[in-house]
Amino acid sequence: MSQNTPETTDESVAASTSKPPQEWVTGDEPPTGAQLSYLETLAREVGEELPADLTKARASELIDEYRARSPRVES
Repeated sequence: MSQNTPETTDESVAASTSKPPQEWVTGDEPPTGAQLSYLETLAREVGEELPADLTKARASELIDEYRARSPRVES
């Protein structure tokens, strides 16, 4: 059995989260409940309306965009 060191685990997580949303296998699926909840809060803060046809990938992109514009979130 091999042991996972913290470095290996961190590298694996970093590699799996660094893929652009457009390349996600599940990117065309509807956004998760957590994505929608956070996105609704951010959208309200920056004065935006959410598109009706959101996907997981687009929700992730909008979260990044709205976080950058939110006065409450430090970049």
